[in-house]
Amino acid sequence: MAKQKTAFVCVDCGSEHNKWQGQCQDCGAWNTLSEFRLGPTSAAKATSARQGYAGAVGGEVQILSNVSVEALPRLSTGFDEFDRVLGGGLVSGSAVLLGGHPGAGKSTLLLQVLCRLAAQCECLYATGEESLPQIAMRAKRLGLKADNLKLCAETSLDRLLGQAAANKPRVLVVDSIQVLHSDDVSSAPGSVSQVRECAAALTRFAKETGTVLLMVGHVTKDGGLAGPKVLEHIIDCSIMLEGSSDSRYRTLRGSKNRFGAVNELGVFAMTELGLKEVKNPSAIFLNRGDIVTSGSTVMVVWEGTRPLLVEIQALVDSSGFGNPRRVAVGLEQNRLAMLLAVLHRHGGLQVGDQDVFVNVVGGVKVLETGSDLALLFAIVSSFRDRPLPEDLVVFGEVGLSGEIRPVPSGQERLQEARKHGFRRAIVPHGNAPRGDLGMTVVGVKTLAEALEAI
Repeated sequence: MAKQKTAFVCVDCGSEHNKWQGQCQDCGAWNTLSEFRLGPTSAAKATSARQGYAGAVGGEVQILSNVSVEALPRLSTGFDEFDRVLGGGLVSGSAVLLGGHPGAGKSTLLLQVLCRLAAQCECLYATGEESLPQIAMRAKRLGLKADNLKLCAETSLDRLLGQAAANKPRVLVVDSIQVLHSDDVSSAPGSVSQVRECAAALTRFAKETGTVLLMVGHVTKDGGLAGPKVLEHIIDCSIMLEGSSDSRYRTLRGSKNRFGAVNELGVFAMTELGLKEVKNPSAIFLNRGDIVTSGSTVMVVWEGTRPLLVEIQALVDSSGFGNPRRVAVGLEQNRLAMLLAVLHRHGGLQVGDQDVFVNVVGGVKVLETGSDLALLFAIVSSFRDRPLPEDLVVFGEVGLSGEIRPVPSGQERLQEARKHGFRRAIVPHGNAPRGDLGMTVVGVKTLAEALEAI
């Protein structure tokens, strides 16, 4: 018998090591090495396994200017929000990985998409976690037209590729990649070895046949995609469906996209009939109620290619312990601590003995630095117990020296705020408009000027 080779792969960075060790030498992470077993394969299978993920082997060398630059045809999913995150729709031969927490609605969204696409092209839904009657019950409960959609319950990679080769679907959904297993790999399904080999084989099939591949991926307890990091390098698009169990809204965010902009955001509402698009997300996140309270500020964040109005809330209260708490939901906690230090040094406001709680309304995760000024305004409003005007919108980046830095797409942010009825804005001086936008805009250069403006 051929000797079985073993390698150890880091699940964070994808680097390989000859033996197990506590720390990865490349990325420095601890306890991230998982055993990767390479089973013996025949010469034909070994040659096929060495093929590139692009599906082309032995291609001729070409001049870059001679390569055709015609736009790849896109296939609309039927959801404008989903198409926005994908960059305009599904691209033939692309591999898309959809991740999310259990119960977020990944299978529901893909089932709705395939039922719509099945009316115009061949689609195949391969499930390994649910039985066919369970999927049929869900489709009936959601009121979907499932006359043309083909299903198969399969966990074997070889049999699944055989089914796909026989039916020749234009769109193939694999739910999920963690339950597939290859006979050439001896480890259990869901391991690093199985996920890596199965994803590589499916991606090669999609590239060679022009099939759109949609894979469902599990997430870890930290919220990241489970499996080796190399899985995210193989695929073309990585999308996360986020949303808490106590909220009816779901956000679809793209973290990698070879065919469009990254960090695009799509908003859906979970209803009895499945996921419904939210055409105007800003109206949902701005449901502030009739009572004006302190500690609330509206900011304009830039998500992908569009502005989004979001309310941020802060609560500053006396701490009963020696170490005050700093809690940030929807924002980076380290940045909150840094901004509090800037507020003390350049704003003259001492909150070192106060508990500070910050929350972004609606469950949205704000990743950009344009929310710094709005966050500080909410903290100051709560600390002084003075409500801010309802028609005020704020955005801007705060530097360590107390300067207010401009942010990209300032004009578009102001126009979006004006559409929703805001008449006053405090923005960086570099984002102040030159013309009249129909609202009062105050441009500030330092944090002290911004605090004086309110």
